[in-house]
Amino acid sequence: MSNINESLIEQLKQIGFSEYKAKVLLTLASGKIMSASEIVNEAKIIRGSIYDILKSFVKLGYCNEIETDKILQYQIIDPDIILDKIIKDQTKEHNNNLNKLKNTFTNIKEKYSAESSKNKKPVNIELIRGFNKHRVAKYKEFLLTAKKEICGMYTFKGLVSDEADEFSKKFIKRGGVIRSIYRTGLDFKISLNGIIQDADEENLSEVLRKYKSIGEDLRVCDFDIPNMTIIDGTSVFINTDSIEIPDQSNADIIMRNLSFAKYMKDLFEGYWKKSNKI
Repeated sequence: MSNINESLIEQLKQIGFSEYKAKVLLTLASGKIMSASEIVNEAKIIRGSIYDILKSFVKLGYCNEIETDKILQYQIIDPDIILDKIIKDQTKEHNNNLNKLKNTFTNIKEKYSAESSKNKKPVNIELIRGFNKHRVAKYKEFLLTAKKEICGMYTFKGLVSDEADEFSKKFIKRGGVIRSIYRTGLDFKISLNGIIQDADEENLSEVLRKYKSIGEDLRVCDFDIPNMTIIDGTSVFINTDSIEIPDQSNADIIMRNLSFAKYMKDLFEGYWKKSNKI
């Protein structure tokens, strides 16, 4: 067997074919109409296995079975059609496995929720490690606990959008208060009216005006501030991101402690007085 065929056999084995099935498929790939005996001789496989393989190929639609007055003969179907069938079958199997996985974890989550609510105890200090996506989800979950007031100190970084999030709009609409201090360095990008651009004083002012237009009470500063959010004067979320360590090693902290929250609120009020209105 040529080196090309040996390489193709290995490739077919990697996508799920047995060695014999790979050899039969490659033999049929010549396009000739062949009998089972001819396929066995050319593929160099054990005769007893050929009929099961050909039967499965016909059922899967990989080859046609041609009945003559003497013997059955076989001819491969267009490889593009075979590829399409394999993709559909594997996609279906993949989706079935995904559904099983989701259903399994839905059941696990229900069990977890039931057990955790039964044994739930207040956690005063929570350390959230991991990649940014999971920590953002935890921050959103933290914000949802707010009833009356959210006080935050933030440093703009990465990509900043002029779109106020739905949570802020709804929170303010139902009587909640949002007070924010933003550090206004310009080393980030802004998405303004759907267009991404380098930050400058003009477009930054426009973004802040849009935040303010929904009812957010905000001020700006040009000095370093911690990335911190205080909820209802009772809980504090502290972001500790550092560019000096990998994302997965960064951590955020949630403190549910009245005394600590009071100290942080006092710190916020001090920075608030030092910051500028817009």
